[in-house]
Amino acid sequence: MTFMLHDTARREVVPFEPNEHVLMYTCGITPYDATHLGHAATFIAYDVLVRHLIDKGHTVRCVRNVTDVDDPLFAKARELGVHYLDLAAGQEARFERDMVALNALPVASSPRASSAIPDIRGFIGMVIDRGYAYEAGGSVYFDVSKFESFGSVSNYTHDEMIEFAKQRGGNVDDANKRNPLDFVLWHPSAPDEPSWDTLWGPGRPGWHIECSALALRELGTTIDLHGGGADLIFPHHECERAQSEAATGEPFVKHWMHTALISMDGEKMSKSLGNLVFVDALREIYDPRVIRLGIVEHHYRTEWEWDDELMPRNVDRLARWERNARSNPDLLDEVRARLDDDLDTPGVFAAIDDAAARGDGVLEASALLGVDLAPA
Repeated sequence: MTFMLHDTARREVVPFEPNEHVLMYTCGITPYDATHLGHAATFIAYDVLVRHLIDKGHTVRCVRNVTDVDDPLFAKARELGVHYLDLAAGQEARFERDMVALNALPVASSPRASSAIPDIRGFIGMVIDRGYAYEAGGSVYFDVSKFESFGSVSNYTHDEMIEFAKQRGGNVDDANKRNPLDFVLWHPSAPDEPSWDTLWGPGRPGWHIECSALALRELGTTIDLHGGGADLIFPHHECERAQSEAATGEPFVKHWMHTALISMDGEKMSKSLGNLVFVDALREIYDPRVIRLGIVEHHYRTEWEWDDELMPRNVDRLARWERNARSNPDLLDEVRARLDDDLDTPGVFAAIDDAAARGDGVLEASALLGVDLAPA
C-alpha cells in the first residue's frame, strides 16, 4: 500500500514516497526543564513514523537539534544562578534518559545550536548576499517582502501571522524592522548572554536561523520531512523555510508534518503556564511502556486532554497485550495497513485490543508501535 501522510503546507493527506534513504529533521528541546508529556508526545509520534518507514524497507537519518542558545534557557539560568550550558547539559541528559525509557530509537544526530555558530555566520552571509536580509540597529533581519511565498507553510492570513508572532517570541513592534513580520537572524546579546563576533557586530543568532544552519550542515539542501509540534508551524517553520530557500535557492522541505498539542485543565500543556505532567515523575509510578501506550493511543494530529484515567487504562491494556504476546501475521498486516493511513494509531489500538480480547497473538503488532512484550 501507498503510505499516506498529512502535509501541513498542502493541508491534506498525500502520498509520502521518499527514496530508500529518508532525510528527516525534527525540532528538539530547549533544555531548561524536564521533559513533559507534550514533548514526549511529539517525539514518540516521530519515533512511530521512523519505525514504520524502517518496517517498509527504508533507512532513516533523523536529526533532532538541541536549542541551547535561546531566551528561555538564558532566563532560567539567570533565575537559578547557573551557567546556561551547565543547565542545558543537565536537562539534555534528563531528556535523553526519558527517551531511552520510552523506547525511542536513537536519532542519527542531536546537534546543539552552540556548535553551529560558524555555520550560522556563513548562512547569514548567504542570505545577505542574495538580497533577502538587511542590517539595522546592530541586528540583521530577514526581509519577508523579498520572499513572495512567505506564509505558504502555515497558510495563515497576515493578521494571524502577526498574532502568532506576538504570542511566540516575535517582537512585531521592533522599530528597526521594515515590516513587523521581518525576523531576526542575528542580534546583540544582553550583558550576561554569550556573544560571538561577526561582520555585523558581536551578538548571538536568532531562534529560527539555528535550525536552518543545522539542517543544511547535517542533511543537505533539501530534506524529505521536517516536523515538530503544531506551535512551531508559525513563526518557526515558516521562517526556517524562507531563510533556507533564500540562502540556497533550492526547495527546503518536501513534506511538513506537525503534531497536535496536549492540554491540561483546559490549557495547552506548556512550561510557561506550569500545567505540566513530567515524564520522569510518571516513570516513578508506571512502566514506561504504559506511558508510551498512553501517548500513542491518540492520533498524532488530534489534540487531547490529560486525564487521570489515562495511565490506569493503559496499565490494564498492557496486561491484556502481554497475556497474548504471541505471533499473529494477519494482525501485523492489518496494523501495517492502518499505519499507512496517516499513522492511524487509534485504529491500530482498536485492532490489537480486539485481537487480545479474542485471545489472538499481538506480539509483532505491539512491537511496530515500539512497545516490546515478553513472548508468552
